Parts: sequence; C-alpha cells; structure tokens
Amino acid sequence: MADDNKLVAEARTTFGKGAARRIRAVGKIPAVIYGHGSEPQHVTLPSHEVSLILRKANAVLDLDINGKSQLALVKDVQKDPVRQIIEHIDLVVIRKGEKVTVDIPVHLEGEAAPGTQVLQDANTLSIEAEATNIPERLIVNIEGLGEGTHITASQVELPAGSTLISDPDVLVVGITGSVEADLGESETGEGDTAEGAESADGESSAAEESAE
Repeated sequence: MADDNKLVAEARTTFGKGAARRIRAVGKIPAVIYGHGSEPQHVTLPSHEVSLILRKANAVLDLDINGKSQLALVKDVQKDPVRQIIEHIDLVVIRKGEKVTVDIPVHLEGEAAPGTQVLQDANTLSIEAEATNIPERLIVNIEGLGEGTHITASQVELPAGSTLISDPDVLVVGITGSVEADLGESETGEGDTAEGAESADGESSAAEESAE
C-alpha cells in the first residue's frame, strides 16, 4: 500500500450537523470507523489529503489514531449534491491478509477491428481480493477483436490471489458491426421500397388511362 495513504485521524467527541459544519470549516472531514465487532470510532480526517486519495476507487487508509495504526477501507462517501463537497465518510476496519469483496471498474484497452462497434455491458465487476492489495481497475484488451466477439466476466484476467464474485457468464464486452454499415443497409432498403412504390403507382396510372 502506498505511503501517501497514511493519515493522522483525530478522535472527535462532538456530533450533529452543527459540529460537522464546524469540522468542515477548518478543512477536515467527519468520519466513522466500524467493523470486526469493535465499537464505532468517530474521527476527523484532513480534507485535502483525503480528497486526493479518493480519486481512486476502494481506497484503503492507513490511519494513525492516537499513536495506533489502523487500516480502514473507504465504504461510503457522502457529498453535498450541489457543491460536491465531502460531508462524511464511512470506513470499515480491515486487517492485513484479510480478503474483502469490492466492485472494481473495468477498463478497455486497445482498438477493435476496423468497421466494428464496441459495446461495454459491464462497467464494474465484483471480486474478492486482499484488503491491502485491491486493484485500481481490471484491464480488458480488445485490440484487433472482430465482429461477433463476446467477452464474459470469467474471461477477464484477475490479479493474483483474487476471486471473481460476479456471475461468470455476465457479458462484459461485445463487438458488433459498425453503425454506419447498418444505416447504409437501412437507407438502401428504403430506396428500393420507394422505387417499387413509384413503379407500382406508374403501372396503376397506365392501367386507369387505358380503361378510360
């Protein structure tokens, strides 16, 4: 785990909306740590440092609480819906060697074959991984893949020591024909139909004139 995930957490004894506003006013974020049957710990964290760490999903914090080290996984981040300011963070106690279930973003790498369209059905996959070695993302290489290719969750390469929790048959990526080709076929079909209609109208008019 990176050293930049180390933070000093200060225990707090004041609660409520007013207390939370005062905490945020001095550049800190109220948070609670729970799990493993322990009593919830209410702390404050440095806002700027936490905001940088939270750019990555499933961040693990190495907290110094009154001189004692505590590892914690970010479980939930509550933000102001308008200003997007972090208002509160829920953390779960973890231990080295422990495994946790997390949702990991799926990232596509490379370019599929020319004239194809890439459809990504699953943006995340659930895996079980070591709490201190959670991957930032899962890579799916689509370089040169042709029309009709399907990649399911079971085909996605996982980091060593990780286990897939999502349904292995879930479709992650599908490669289809290009949109332009489909539109071209559609327009051609419409033209043929229009010409057929005009021909039919012409024959009908000729028949009517002959009858007169």
